[in-house]
Amino acid sequence: MTEISNALLALVLTMTIGHYAQGDVDRPDVVLIMTDDQGYGDLACHGNPVIKTPHLDQLYLDSVRFTNFHVDPTCSPTRGALMSGKYSHRAKVWHTIAGGNHLRASEMTMADAFRASGYRTGMFGKWHLGSNYPYRPMDRGFDEWLGHGDGGTGTTDDYFTNDRVDDVYLHNGEREFRKGYAPDVFSGAAIDFIKNRTQQPFFVYLNTYIPHSPHTVPDRTWAEKHEKRVDKGVAYFFAGIERVDHNIGLLRQALAQEGLAENTILIFMTDNGGTAGVRLFNAGMRGHKGTVYEGGHRVPLFIHWPAGKIRHGSDVGDLTAHFDILPTLIDLCGLTPSREVTFDGRSFKRQLYEPRTALAERTLFVEKQRNYEPQAWQNTAAMTSRWRLVNAKELYDLSTDPGQTENVIDGHPDVVARLKEAFHAYWKRVTPGDRDRVKFIVGHTADPETFLQSMDWYLPNLPWNHAQVSAGAPQVGEWLITAAKKGHYRFGVRRWPREVDAPISGVPSLNNEINAWDAQGAKHHVIYAGEESPYKALPVAHVRLQVGDYVGEEALSGEETEIIFEIPLDESDYSVRAELLDVQKKPIAGAYYVYCKRMNGSG
Repeated sequence: MTEISNALLALVLTMTIGHYAQGDVDRPDVVLIMTDDQGYGDLACHGNPVIKTPHLDQLYLDSVRFTNFHVDPTCSPTRGALMSGKYSHRAKVWHTIAGGNHLRASEMTMADAFRASGYRTGMFGKWHLGSNYPYRPMDRGFDEWLGHGDGGTGTTDDYFTNDRVDDVYLHNGEREFRKGYAPDVFSGAAIDFIKNRTQQPFFVYLNTYIPHSPHTVPDRTWAEKHEKRVDKGVAYFFAGIERVDHNIGLLRQALAQEGLAENTILIFMTDNGGTAGVRLFNAGMRGHKGTVYEGGHRVPLFIHWPAGKIRHGSDVGDLTAHFDILPTLIDLCGLTPSREVTFDGRSFKRQLYEPRTALAERTLFVEKQRNYEPQAWQNTAAMTSRWRLVNAKELYDLSTDPGQTENVIDGHPDVVARLKEAFHAYWKRVTPGDRDRVKFIVGHTADPETFLQSMDWYLPNLPWNHAQVSAGAPQVGEWLITAAKKGHYRFGVRRWPREVDAPISGVPSLNNEINAWDAQGAKHHVIYAGEESPYKALPVAHVRLQVGDYVGEEALSGEETEIIFEIPLDESDYSVRAELLDVQKKPIAGAYYVYCKRMNGSG
């Protein structure tokens, strides 16, 4: 099927109401679970010889399983495509940092569609599609939101001392301390959301953050039981997955106790191909996270819905992808999208009832384009039900070579030509405006204070985590902002985030309480496990801030933790650049953290 006909089919889906009418009390509830960095082979039901996943194994038996289901090779792009029903490249989500992880505010999200159709929506765990207004979950259709930093534990937008045990969370945009292991906290919050439901049906989006590194657990025995068969790193990785499995068991038990198990669509998937576990077992696939071979983007998809009478226990082998899930849920739940959208995905509702029925043939694409000037065919695979054309240089016939071991490109010039022609149409579709810069809206009532941090600088090799900041990374970047209202704005410039409260020219004084363990042994701040002196003092004597045409400088007089600048702004766009300077006023590094708010009464 051509790209044009795909688009027409998708447009028709947005205008089609499924067999549930809006307002019907029998509309299904929906729970979508996505783990982080778990590969297709990291499940016992897929043949892994070490890991124990009894609850996921049971869900496998109780579900329609998709055996040829694909996502992006990395985190944020998968999440952007899942939420939008579009190719991640088209939705302008092309990286996990540098602003390339922000799903543009113009995109309708899955949560928007559910909420517009009368559902109550909750998001628990990893978002990774934007950390400031208007990109946060609470800005994108979710009524309830509990998360860590947008990118995960240790990223610059996360609370500095979080280690996944007894952490500080973001709850509907406000900092809040909660005891417990983070995956348990997120799962528990999702269960509470379900138990405290209203008369509305609900949509729950549960993202575990694990088994992505750091592979921390509150109890070392979870991992030690595996250390005789795998190395420590894999043992801790598997321990995280087994904890997810445990929590899925609790969630299914809660659904049953609440009388909701029959009419809840329960979906399980992962966000990219395998990582630590591929060293042991990769289900016969080549590649891993970050690659465009099968092991980088083919992942599990289980769908369970007893009341829907779908064909549980069956496999769907047709080529499907993450952006198909939103059109399918619109079809299954009778959702009315909040705006007109042309999806890249299509509904696979029919295959839930007739698993062996192949839908119309199509060519799909998966890529990893983290470069700031995208290049056609770089880290790209074209996919049909049979063929994989990788980087326009390698062709694999998956019907005879699922492990992608033999490049047969010389023997099938007609196939290569057809896939290249389809790619040309795809590239033309996804690239317009694909590297448009992200702008944060400051001074908006929905977000009284904007937290700018270096993870969002638009430059290569930026300091995106607290370890790089602590080591004094020398890069200097900028942010783009839009002032929501004319007035005086307060910019607080810092080397360390507020919760650390360390001098700009000094280093933090943090305790070494151990409450989370990893393969190396853990300290309170887990990203420094095994290091004695992680913090580097910088010889900062002056701070400079540039906002549009305004340039201000202040000298340090002592142990200041923050330098304040008050600047009048019009309702307009501005670039923001903050620098830490030495005694000669030469840049040492960018100021990694800036807090911006409109002052009360300004106007």
